[in-house]
Amino acid sequence: MPTDVIMPQMGESIFEGTLTKWLKKPGEKVQRDEPLFEISTDKVDAEIPAPASGVLKEIKVQEGTTVQVNTVVAVIDADGAGAAVPAPAKAAPAKAEAVPAKAEAAKAEPAEAAKAAEVAPKVAPPKAEPARAPVVEMPAAVAHEEGERIRSSPLVRKMAKEHGIDLRQVPGTGLEGRITKEDIQAFIGRGGAAAAPARAAVAQAAAAPAAAPAAPAPMRAPAVVPGEIVPMTAMRKKIAEHMIQSRRTSAHVHCVYEVDLTRIVKLREREKKNFEQRTGSRLTFMPFFVRAAISAIRDWPIINSSVEGENIHYHRNINVGIAVALDWGLIVPVVKNAEERNFLGLQRAITDLGERARSKKLTPEDVQGATFTITNPGQFGALFGLPIINQPNVAIMGVGGIFKAPVVVTDESGNDSIAIRSIVHLVLGYDHRVIDGAVADKFMAQVKKYLEEWNEDIY
Repeated sequence: MPTDVIMPQMGESIFEGTLTKWLKKPGEKVQRDEPLFEISTDKVDAEIPAPASGVLKEIKVQEGTTVQVNTVVAVIDADGAGAAVPAPAKAAPAKAEAVPAKAEAAKAEPAEAAKAAEVAPKVAPPKAEPARAPVVEMPAAVAHEEGERIRSSPLVRKMAKEHGIDLRQVPGTGLEGRITKEDIQAFIGRGGAAAAPARAAVAQAAAAPAAAPAAPAPMRAPAVVPGEIVPMTAMRKKIAEHMIQSRRTSAHVHCVYEVDLTRIVKLREREKKNFEQRTGSRLTFMPFFVRAAISAIRDWPIINSSVEGENIHYHRNINVGIAVALDWGLIVPVVKNAEERNFLGLQRAITDLGERARSKKLTPEDVQGATFTITNPGQFGALFGLPIINQPNVAIMGVGGIFKAPVVVTDESGNDSIAIRSIVHLVLGYDHRVIDGAVADKFMAQVKKYLEEWNEDIY
């Protein structure tokens, strides 16, 4: 039965997308969740997976074409009939010519015709042998369905299939036990796939030809010549529009807080090797800032709101957008329901989103629904920045660079001394239409206190 492939909705405010590249040709087989084509919007450049297994029967939208969301861009024949049509069409004349030839042979040499008739039944059973293929593929299909029930991404299901892993055996750190890329990588690293080496080898060998064209080379900023005039990319134009719209919409105000991060810096230095060995994930600073923001938002929910006409919408969940700098632009993937994740779950989610953003593996759901945003200009050495609010959010927190500095420290007896401390500057950009300065300051004071007095378990 044919399955329509549509241009996906890439964000709440996105109504069109540009199809930039097809990864399959008409007549080629595709597997469900296998990358099928690439698109570009103002929010994301992404590979879109096939919605079903079968044969790519027809491409309706050519590369470089911009179409509205939900437009049918291709058709997949789930029964595989689409691939069978061209082959018999070419083979038909040969069969047509073979009929009279066989008839003449039967007339001229009846004995040989009889022998041919005897051989035909012997050849027929091997042709029926492909019936084994569905038997082998069926467990994979079942595993996909089971993977969906226990909440996992297409990438995770593909990795599980390639390594012969039953996703029910993989502990998930995401929302409601969702299995992330880091979860399955950690499971594989612990030898979880060793039980089925032969199956994994066969699956990898079978998947290799299909996966090869879907692995794009890492993108880099195009080289330019001084004096050259280069048109903006679609993504860059949309970013510009989004930033200007935010400036015109929100009454931007910023406050800057200096935070003593020494306790966390020492914790990270002490635990980063052990953390990676135990969890399979690098220990970064971002989860510390996310946890502090979540704690403060619980007491100041206006920070996690949005303006809808003359109403203020207080969001039920805290969906934290984490800005990621790319060679070709800026993107803000979203950690959904961040308040329900522990520290390790946040670290894995942040790492996974960052990796997939840089390799164009984000899905439409990954870039929509943010209720609060964090950006990190400090990773490039900036003391701090004054970020523009990511609409429709009403606040954004910027993380500056972490530097050692001499600081006046007062002990319990009230005596002052100078000590070398690790300092970071945090900036809150907020919409003064709904957030007053006092509220912003109290929010940031709580973030500062949470970080300076960190006592949370990171495992």
